[in-house]
Amino acid sequence: MSIRLEHVDFIYMQGTPYEKQALSDVSLTINKGEFVAVIGHTGSGKSTMVQHLNGLLQPSKGKVFIEDVDLAGKAPNIKACKQKVGMVFQYPEHQIFAETVFEDIAFGPRNKGMSEAEVEQQVHEAMDFVGLDYETYAKRSPFQLSGGQMRRVAIAGVVAMKPDYLILDEPSAGLDPGAKEAIFERIMKLYQARKIAIILVTHSMEEAARYANRILVLSKSRILMDGTPREIFLHHRDELRQASLDIPQTVQLVELLRQGGLKLPEGLLTEPAVVAAIKKVRGLH
Repeated sequence: MSIRLEHVDFIYMQGTPYEKQALSDVSLTINKGEFVAVIGHTGSGKSTMVQHLNGLLQPSKGKVFIEDVDLAGKAPNIKACKQKVGMVFQYPEHQIFAETVFEDIAFGPRNKGMSEAEVEQQVHEAMDFVGLDYETYAKRSPFQLSGGQMRRVAIAGVVAMKPDYLILDEPSAGLDPGAKEAIFERIMKLYQARKIAIILVTHSMEEAARYANRILVLSKSRILMDGTPREIFLHHRDELRQASLDIPQTVQLVELLRQGGLKLPEGLLTEPAVVAAIKKVRGLH
């Protein structure tokens, strides 16, 4: 089970004096069960690329397949294939529109043709998953919630549709550290429980290093690199800097500590791993 892009080009405002090439000859396969971080400088084509993964944008050239179904074809199951891909946009609280939390989360399942009993069950499960108590929040207006809670409602609305692939475009943007941690705790819980594919667009190298098992680096409308966090951040630093990106601060910190004489192992990427290694070297428990 996979999403596949084959030689995809995309040009905004094609045929006008303002046309801009946003994607150029992009080919890739994302399999169910992967956690893929998409990183790149502003304007590199990240958001444009992920909007091709569920047919929100149609390529100017090339093809997009969801589980071998061509999204530009005429197969009767194209709509069902697209519904396997859920997308949470940047600042997803702007997607919220219903009068109550229940109605907002229920919109997707109803659109898939679920019965009211199934809809109610999906809303219950999705709210429980994102940590919103049903009795407390279901009948409340989502516009009376905090920013972090509104973000959870938006994610619950997508989770309730039970996607096989979940696209998250900067899900932690604008949130305080506590809210960010809570959002990613829920995302990882979903990923581990359902074995779905997660496609995370992020400007945070720390998020990419901590959560993803594969990283796509976009630069100038093309895929510049595709590899594991270890490969990308430890062995391709010069290429990252040429793409106006940097290595995670945790990696920089480890280098400074090693230069200062602290005997830390090489290859530490994430904050928990660095903290654990420092405690071990210092004899702390």
